[in-house]
Amino acid sequence: MLYKPTSERVPDSQYQDLLRKILVEGRSSGVIQGEDAIRIVGLQLKYDMSNGFPLITERDMSGPFFKAALGEHIAFLNGARTQVELEKFGCKFWSRWVTKEKCEVFGLPEGDLGPGSYGAAWASFPTAEGEAFNQITHLMKQIKEKPFLRTHILTPWIPQYTLQHSELSRKVVVAPCHGWVHVITYPEQKEFAIHHFQRSGDMPVGVPFNIIQYAAFGLMLSHLIGWKFVEYVHTFSDGHIYESQIEHVKELLQREARRFPTVRLDEQAVAGITDIRDFRPEHFIIEDYVPHPKMLIPTPV
Repeated sequence: MLYKPTSERVPDSQYQDLLRKILVEGRSSGVIQGEDAIRIVGLQLKYDMSNGFPLITERDMSGPFFKAALGEHIAFLNGARTQVELEKFGCKFWSRWVTKEKCEVFGLPEGDLGPGSYGAAWASFPTAEGEAFNQITHLMKQIKEKPFLRTHILTPWIPQYTLQHSELSRKVVVAPCHGWVHVITYPEQKEFAIHHFQRSGDMPVGVPFNIIQYAAFGLMLSHLIGWKFVEYVHTFSDGHIYESQIEHVKELLQREARRFPTVRLDEQAVAGITDIRDFRPEHFIIEDYVPHPKMLIPTPV
């Protein structure tokens, strides 16, 4: 059993604690998006999965938000790198970042995130031998065949496509913000934890989506290998709140944290799945979720 009964779960305020810490201790600076941001270097969330799925309760993240987060993640697991491909999985929110004007800056056609984007890096990482390396399939195989290793790592970063200076022209519209994953295994107990590292975290808007994505990654992995997913750890290098988000954050901080819900896979629907790329957003079911009302928070492009 992954989760404790709902009545035994303890409300979790870690997300609020980080928002408050940034507002109080953060350093304000201008950023490329054109407005100031309050930033802190080095933040972390640690979730005991028995206390519920870390779907924040300070605002309602169910419905379209939840489905879009899963859709984006699963699309990237399948190697998607264009708006058209992302929409096939139910993710439509990239349209603001892949306009003709923004793509042209990086020599890309309209709607193309680029060869340095998440899906391209995970499914077709360029090797020194000139081949396309699928990290996802090889990571899954390594975990199954050699679970005792401490090198179960996934990276979205392809330096030659993400760095930009006089000798290198960037080939990605948004340099990957998240997606460094370390799966830590405990073979004797048949348990594992996920440590997710995030380069840049838009704490009010993007981060709740990212928490959903990588905690869901743990549920999918648990199904595939039959081991218990016991802990989700999320580390941020640059955690920030944009100036236009501050008033919304202050409202979030007035809302008390509530118990996390149950998120589970539809066991009948996923019974035959043996490849992580075959999961879909509709395979995930939310139960016992009692959040505060939805809140639309702006984020600069």
